[in-house]
Amino acid sequence: MRFSFWPMPSQSYETMKSLAVHVEETGWDGIWLADHFMPNSDDTSTPIPEAWTTLAALSAVIPRIRMGTLVTGNTYRHPAVLAKMAATVDHISNGRVVLGLGSGWQENEHAKYGIPFYTVSSRLKRLEEACQVIKALFSEESAKFSGEFYQLEDAPLVPKPIQENLPLLIGGGGEKVTLRITAKYADEWNVWGTVDTLIHKMKILDAHCDDLGRNPARIQRSAVALMFLTDDGKFAKKMNANNEGSGMPTIAGNVNQVQDIIGAYNVAGVDELIVPDWTMGADKLEILDKLINEVAPAAK
Repeated sequence: MRFSFWPMPSQSYETMKSLAVHVEETGWDGIWLADHFMPNSDDTSTPIPEAWTTLAALSAVIPRIRMGTLVTGNTYRHPAVLAKMAATVDHISNGRVVLGLGSGWQENEHAKYGIPFYTVSSRLKRLEEACQVIKALFSEESAKFSGEFYQLEDAPLVPKPIQENLPLLIGGGGEKVTLRITAKYADEWNVWGTVDTLIHKMKILDAHCDDLGRNPARIQRSAVALMFLTDDGKFAKKMNANNEGSGMPTIAGNVNQVQDIIGAYNVAGVDELIVPDWTMGADKLEILDKLINEVAPAAK
């Protein structure tokens, strides 16, 4: 299982770079950036740097680990423009980019910037067409596509990505549509979830793959959950209670307990665990080091 890091998007570039250098040097496998322009709240004053620009800058100074967006909102950029951006960053990084893509969900930034939000169904239809556009531009010398929302006419993408197959990751857990889009087009898939959630969703993803005639083993699976590495048993129990209701999926406990939980993700078939730093506070670096040095080896 790979272990990757997801820094809170409101941090400055200098902080992002410092954290990226740290996880690179201490053995983490990847870094992922959220693609948002503003907070999902009434207070829009918190600064949030743009994800792809930040990713390009980080890829020039961080030489080893994979990098990607978790995930790019399809509504924010035409998929041909996004494909060009991803290919360019793939060259800057010498072939380490993953293009994470989702249908888009944060309504307030659409409203503030005048970006059409559409209906859920329309966003998902656009996501499916975007997957086709991106795949065509990455693989074809001169791409043609005539869809309901996007069109290509002998469209070039030069230079192509360094990677022969720049991975397309789809984010989301919608069982009828999103997972079917994932089964049809994605190289990787990501969802927030507990072990039970991942087991359930992966069965549905595999069923879509079978229905479409695709080998489900061709899709890497990754999970995200809030992380609380703590020796305070009462606090860990309180945080893990999030998993029993509608709260955010959570992993909480001491080193041994977190080893067991992550081991269960591994056994379930999760290829990569992505850990956000949102809950780590002032002890962030110490917690990151404990996770990669003491917890991760149990699932490697």
